[in-house]
Amino acid sequence: MNGATPITNDSSPVSEPGEHIHNHSHTDHTHIDSAHPHVHSEDSLRKIINRLSRIEGHVRGIKTMVQQNTPCPDVLLQIAAVRGALDKVARIVLDEHLTECIGRAAQAGNIESEIEQLKAALDRFLP
Repeated sequence: MNGATPITNDSSPVSEPGEHIHNHSHTDHTHIDSAHPHVHSEDSLRKIINRLSRIEGHVRGIKTMVQQNTPCPDVLLQIAAVRGALDKVARIVLDEHLTECIGRAAQAGNIESEIEQLKAALDRFLP
């Protein structure tokens, strides 16, 4: 995540060692249209994936608690813990987006589009 995106003659992003590139253009109703390349370090992706895997396990644990008729206050406490963990992941993703994606958009001269996409995502994300 050094902020530099190597570009070949055909303007396709090329990953550096330790970086992951995914180009995407989402058209379903769960994502915002985006056609810019995302370049994130493998370390960053690994940390986010690990956090999400722990959250996934935690949710399975809550399901088991419900199946075993665990007292509601205990279940609610665990749900609150999962919410907090998801919020932490969201903050990490937002920070990555602001430092990497928005930074690259500013360098490329298309920051207005990125900011509009971020605003639309935040409108959906925030209550």
